[in-house]
Amino acid sequence: MKNIIQITSLLLIIIFVAGCSSTFDTSNFTAEQKLDYAKEQYNEENYFDALQEFNAIVLEYSGSAIVDDASYYLAMTRFQRGEYILAAFEFSKLIKNMPASEFVPISQFMLAECYYELSPNYTLEQRYTKKAIEEYQAFIDFFPSNDKVKEVETKIIELNNKLARKGLHSANIYEILGYYDAALYYYTNLIEIYHETIYAPQAMYNKIFLLTDKDRNREALAEANKFISRYPKNSLVQQVKKIKESIEDKFSNIDK
Repeated sequence: MKNIIQITSLLLIIIFVAGCSSTFDTSNFTAEQKLDYAKEQYNEENYFDALQEFNAIVLEYSGSAIVDDASYYLAMTRFQRGEYILAAFEFSKLIKNMPASEFVPISQFMLAECYYELSPNYTLEQRYTKKAIEEYQAFIDFFPSNDKVKEVETKIIELNNKLARKGLHSANIYEILGYYDAALYYYTNLIEIYHETIYAPQAMYNKIFLLTDKDRNREALAEANKFISRYPKNSLVQQVKKIKESIEDKFSNIDK
């Protein structure tokens, strides 16, 4: 009796596993029918089955008119499965190998989206963040009239802010540890490269404060003047003006 129960359980597991996998025979389908079937699996979010079907089409019908469709949906299936590195590879391959395809603009956008999804917390290494910006910018350069340009510009701003925040974080750490030259380097780098981000005013203020703390008053005064000119409406501008006045008073007393 125990053996019968075990065999029955094993059969049920086999039936369940078989039911979870694709058993639909498409061998007699035309290329177009296979593509339609694969898209149907994709639209129903059966991404495992869709992946197998699109892969098979790309391999079987290389050079045919439907390959760009299959290649695009293969990349999209990878993306939907969270396989962003593999999806980026597929989108890149489509862009490179099928430059006349109607899917090139959306593939360029999705290529950038892959790296956007891979972009980590600002405290971590930002290689994918920089790559996402690069690919978004390529999208704008090649397709400036596309209706996704506004969305792309917003994401570039977001990612630049992340890079600036990373720079500010690094500068703060170096300052806390007493590596003041390194801190000043990171503040300066942020100010020069990411001057339009929300973190640039704070970086410039921190740089001014650090310079005054180290009695590098002429440099601090020059930075204070830049701050007042560049960010006249920033919430830190009044504090910067006070620092400037204090430095100018010191110079006046020296001249006397």
